[in-house]
Amino acid sequence: MKILVINGPNLNMLGIREPELYGDKDYDDLLELIKEIAEQEKVDVECVQSNHEGVIVEIIQAAYGKYDGIIINPAAYTHTSIAILDALKAVGGAKGIPAVEVHLTNPNEREGFRKISYTEKGCVKTFAGYGLNGYEMAIRYLVTLLKVGA
Repeated sequence: MKILVINGPNLNMLGIREPELYGDKDYDDLLELIKEIAEQEKVDVECVQSNHEGVIVEIIQAAYGKYDGIIINPAAYTHTSIAILDALKAVGGAKGIPAVEVHLTNPNEREGFRKISYTEKGCVKTFAGYGLNGYEMAIRYLVTLLKVGA
């Protein structure tokens, strides 16, 4: 089983950016956690990060036929990117790649503009407000979903 984890803009700045919201763990800590959970679940996981919307769209499109599932933290693009939504829907669907959305904070408890999520409409589940543990929850959920669907 192969899972692709896509991290959007500013996630490379974890540990620096607003630690009161996002905590003091950095991006390397996140990658290490994902690696540990993947080993426990006996799945292959590849992680990518981009600050560029078009790159994220291309990464999603290239995942088709190569990965069994996607975990995505679209970050600020959650609230603005119909292009990322369309890419998730293009590779998703009945025989496609299920996607799970993750947010370190809970957007519904933040500024009003963050309450709108375009990308969730292309995902089978969202984990929000659990910090880095949301990635663990997403991996375990996706593994279970893929095993049941197999």
